[in-house]
Amino acid sequence: MNASAPALTPTTRALAWCLHLLVVGLLVLVAARAVTDGRPHAGAIAAVAAACGLVYAAGPVLPRVRLVRRFAAWWLAAVGAVWLVLLGLSPEAVWVAFPLYFLQLHLLSRRAGPAAVGLTAVAAVAGYAAHTGSFGPAMVIGPTLGAAVAVAVVWGYQALYRESEQRRRLIEELTDTRADLARAQHTAGVLAERERLAREIHDTLAQGLSSIQLLLRAAERALPGRPDAAAGHVVAARQAAVDNLAEARRFVAALTPPTLEGTTLAGALERLCATTSARHRITARFHLTGAPAPLPTAHEVALLRIAQSALANTVRHADAGRAEITLSHLGDQVALDVVDDGVGFDPEGLPPADPEAGGFGLAAVRARLDALGGTLTVESAPGHGTALAARLPLTPPTEPEARP
Repeated sequence: MNASAPALTPTTRALAWCLHLLVVGLLVLVAARAVTDGRPHAGAIAAVAAACGLVYAAGPVLPRVRLVRRFAAWWLAAVGAVWLVLLGLSPEAVWVAFPLYFLQLHLLSRRAGPAAVGLTAVAAVAGYAAHTGSFGPAMVIGPTLGAAVAVAVVWGYQALYRESEQRRRLIEELTDTRADLARAQHTAGVLAERERLAREIHDTLAQGLSSIQLLLRAAERALPGRPDAAAGHVVAARQAAVDNLAEARRFVAALTPPTLEGTTLAGALERLCATTSARHRITARFHLTGAPAPLPTAHEVALLRIAQSALANTVRHADAGRAEITLSHLGDQVALDVVDDGVGFDPEGLPPADPEAGGFGLAAVRARLDALGGTLTVESAPGHGTALAARLPLTPPTEPEARP
């Protein structure tokens, strides 16, 4: 392939047409001068000029001349041969050498092009000297200067074209990179939203449904001997369903949990303990230590969800009679501790999470804390209860995040 021949653009196409017109115009001028001057071989000059024009016209018609250097070389050799015949007949044919310089530099390789230009310049000087019967510096300066101008113009254009192509490739790579980045950001956003919904579903709907199941099971055990107790369990289950429906609507809209509206995190945790104690056979108490300070909304939501998940696991799995939730403000961090006196477990021997059996609680808690730069510590042993400690660093909240 002729790598030196760039793809045609509107500008290069216009330049090519200008070159074609220049060649045709010069050939017409050579024939016209021969006819008007009444030279002896005017007919032969006109015929050879016409033949040169026909051979030249075959080049733009044949696509291989532009694409394959071997065909371009043969075509240029044919045009050059006819031009040499015309130069032998008329001295005005020396003018045609100038457009031939551009063709040779454009279609031949970087080494063959200048060599062909040099030979054409030598032929032009020799032919004109033969017609005039003398030789002088002026005869050399014209063709040589034309050859130098042609070399400078063509090489300069090729350099600009290569730079333009390099910039075009860089722009394409940048566009592709931006598209890949946009796709990656979209995928990351989808995964982040999926992870958020998974955590919210686990800490609200899943735990709420588990609580409703326990309440209905207790109501089933109370029937038919204790209908009042069964009715109380059903009422509690219905209220749990109402609360979880509100939670579902809130987290789908990515809003603050309803338990945090109009109250502080401490108030929401105290209400959580009271609700859990009323619905289940466990005594849950809340303690607050340290001077309360405003927390970012993300911290409050994370700590509330962690407490809900930990307390729900205590009710469901620990068979505990007492649970203690402590919220501690420690200056540059806030801590949440959930301790129960249940049966405990081996933190190192937990089974993998399963869609049927559950087991996503600690993973969800760790994900919440990792997102906020916090840490989680779990201490437990079979028969010795469980202690869960969550720590979150306090960063200066922005104005929209701060909750008084």
